[in-house]
Amino acid sequence: MPRSTFTVTTVWRSSMHVQQLNLRVPGLVANRAGLSKRMLATAANVPQNLTEKIVQKYSIGLPAGKYVRAGDFVTIKPQHCMTHDNSWPVAMKFHGLGATKVYDDRQVVLTLDHDVQNKSPKNLEKYANIENFAHKQGIDFYPAGRGIGHQILVEEGYAFPGTLTVASDSHSNMYGGVGCLGTPMVRTDAAAIWATGQTWWQIPPVAKVELRGRLPAGVSGKDVIVALCGVFNKDEVLNHAIEFVGDAIPDLTVDDRLTIANMTTEWGALSGLFPVDEVLINWLRSRVLRLPQPHPRVSSDRVEGLAKLLRNGDPSLRPSTDAIYSKHLVLDLATLAPYVSGPNSVKVMNPLTDLAMQNIAIQKAYLVSCTNSRLSDIQSAAQVMKGRRVAPGVEFYIAAASSNVQADAETDGAWSTLLEAGAKPLPAGCGPCIGLGVGLLQDGEVGISATNRNFKGRMGSRDALAYLASPAVVAASAVLGKIGSPAELDGGAVSDNVELVSAEVPVDNMDVTPEGAAVATQVLDGFPALIEGELVFCDADNINTDGIYPGKYTYQDDVPRDVMAKVCMENYDSSFSIKTYAGDVLVSGFNFGTGSSREQAATCILARNIRLVVAGSFGNIFFRNSINNALLTLELPALISLLRQKFIASEPELTRRTGLFIKWDVPNARVQVREGAEPDASVVLEQKVGDLGPNLQDIIIQGGLEGWVKNEISKSA
Repeated sequence: MPRSTFTVTTVWRSSMHVQQLNLRVPGLVANRAGLSKRMLATAANVPQNLTEKIVQKYSIGLPAGKYVRAGDFVTIKPQHCMTHDNSWPVAMKFHGLGATKVYDDRQVVLTLDHDVQNKSPKNLEKYANIENFAHKQGIDFYPAGRGIGHQILVEEGYAFPGTLTVASDSHSNMYGGVGCLGTPMVRTDAAAIWATGQTWWQIPPVAKVELRGRLPAGVSGKDVIVALCGVFNKDEVLNHAIEFVGDAIPDLTVDDRLTIANMTTEWGALSGLFPVDEVLINWLRSRVLRLPQPHPRVSSDRVEGLAKLLRNGDPSLRPSTDAIYSKHLVLDLATLAPYVSGPNSVKVMNPLTDLAMQNIAIQKAYLVSCTNSRLSDIQSAAQVMKGRRVAPGVEFYIAAASSNVQADAETDGAWSTLLEAGAKPLPAGCGPCIGLGVGLLQDGEVGISATNRNFKGRMGSRDALAYLASPAVVAASAVLGKIGSPAELDGGAVSDNVELVSAEVPVDNMDVTPEGAAVATQVLDGFPALIEGELVFCDADNINTDGIYPGKYTYQDDVPRDVMAKVCMENYDSSFSIKTYAGDVLVSGFNFGTGSSREQAATCILARNIRLVVAGSFGNIFFRNSINNALLTLELPALISLLRQKFIASEPELTRRTGLFIKWDVPNARVQVREGAEPDASVVLEQKVGDLGPNLQDIIIQGGLEGWVKNEISKSA
């Protein structure tokens, strides 16, 4: 069998063992990926959606006149970067990079929120190390008990409308509830931001989610996001940025928006952005009155300045009229009812009416987390429980999203109402939501929670069942001793189901690039302008990181490179190592690299001298680990469809040499797939891909993000 070659027109060298490229670039597929020739547009008045506009403001090093697009790789300098209990591992990585001083002490925020119930010497030492680091660096620090980091960032204005704020936590999507583009980063990214003020990001495809109608009485923001996760449960928004639009938004409170944005994470998205409107402005005004003034971020001048921009129709606060989106999903809120998610999956949505009739007994109920533990949530639960008691045999745990929220709830009287009903208070923090501290689900138990995740084993035993619902439904269930409705407490009947109305609207993303607006991407010295190799097809979706790199090797730090190469993909196909050669291009299905955060899933592929992985889509953590280790990735859903159709009648093979060759023209951001290695071979697929700018090229040249950071530090020394 002939070996393929990985061809480049430029040979480059790095300090890494494996010299490779890495990025994920969505392509245009059947007018659905929203990535067309316009991605390289640089002409004035080029349309942008709201996500692109915010990223434009926080991107650095862009060529003059460059308008960023979904699919582009950019260097971002976010307004703020938050880490929590993982701050000490980030600090150790920061020091390991040779950094001694945080680049911008006003950019970084540290909070302690995950394991706040743990009083062990080891955890207290870690917390002390984080606090000492914060004080030494002069950065903002919020101790254990102050609250969940995401809530603090919203309360204290770190997440401010029209800005970009990131966090080393998946629920940073929540900031979109206040019009702030929030997205998660991994620890290496956080360390890079600490050291240099910046990191890289690829702008995801952007989905428009239109919310129509008005919520019926008794239906909340939690029901909206549970419905979205349950109705559109085929990965429609996986690794997308979401922008919420529609006539329903003015009737959604900011707390409802925060809940919806928070759980766009579980829906599979990388951000969930609501627009700036009068509802948000009035909420900000209330925050000015609540916070001590002068406040460094939430001041009357800043809020009124934003209000003036809104009144004047400033284009930075809204998408362009002809902005392009990859998808358009519609949900009619007037057709919603209370819903329950689960058991053990956010993709399973049940009308409350159905579960209430099944008399599903519960042993635990939870009103905790950054999703639904704000004042309005606590008030909603208290209204249900006033004058009632938690059912015998049920434990009902409550924790405010922050100490400020708890203080407000105590002043309001809602907190004491819940305590008098028999609720068990916990300190403000993540607690049971992340499976830490007291009150976890035990074997065989059933719990209902107002949190964001009900994955098997997350809140305790893997042999327990976990459901998600709104605070009112959780409170009613705690009183009833079973999953049930507040209406049942007054002897009323549970409302009949209403047929939910939703739709996916076709989008037209034809080429809209102004004539002459597309320009060639600059290619740095030392970076290849052309990349080629034979496609080797592993035809499966959801190949997880254990399938790529066996877990038994994950925590062995001395695994030789040749062993890593040999065991690469071993758990998926034991013959992978004898079917693949240096320079091959690995191709797989959708959600490649899902699962754990092990970096070896990327580095073992590099150890085989495979420098490019193509898939229908990637798990986000694998994708970021790939770039951070200089492994090239490319999203081409159309190629997966083509390969599956081509070999539909062939004998199944876990790993198949296809005889097809890919050619990536980096300057022109174009990919071709041909039926052979010869220059005149027939082209079976050709499409535009995202702009791989010099910023990302430099990271690859330096052997990954850590190498790039070290180089930046050495240049500034």
